[in-house]
Amino acid sequence: MKINIVTAGKIKEKYLTEGINEFLKRLGPFANVKIIEISEEKMKDNPSEAEKQQTLTWEGQRLLKQVPEGSYLIVLDVYGKELSSEELAAKIDSLGLSGKSNITFLIGGAFGLSSEVRSAADMLLSFSKMTFTHQMVRLLLVEQIYRAFKINRGEKYHW
Repeated sequence: MKINIVTAGKIKEKYLTEGINEFLKRLGPFANVKIIEISEEKMKDNPSEAEKQQTLTWEGQRLLKQVPEGSYLIVLDVYGKELSSEELAAKIDSLGLSGKSNITFLIGGAFGLSSEVRSAADMLLSFSKMTFTHQMVRLLLVEQIYRAFKINRGEKYHW
């Protein structure tokens, strides 16, 4: 299975980078995981609502250009559906069984997502009603993907 993680912005904290790299290493036997980063759009101080929307639109268009054609697109969004780890594992498993061997997870930047990105999604996924930085979400995502593969293989995740 091929999994892409398309995201706006770079990881700035060393501890997050180390955690992400650890889970990417653990995912190696299960899937080919690729992280595609684009630079975040800059937003001026005190932007109007129209300026905010234009910035999100530009960033969204750049994010969507990175999604491989035919990939099943799961957009992480606060308004998405909340799943348990077991439900995410079942979703990934069912996609693979139905011939969808390429899945892309998309994480927006610090200012959120455009309506265009939400509309392009095959699925909107929320990790919580709480707000997390997009950098932290990347770590949570790779951990949950790893957990999903362990669940699907019937292997213990916690010792």
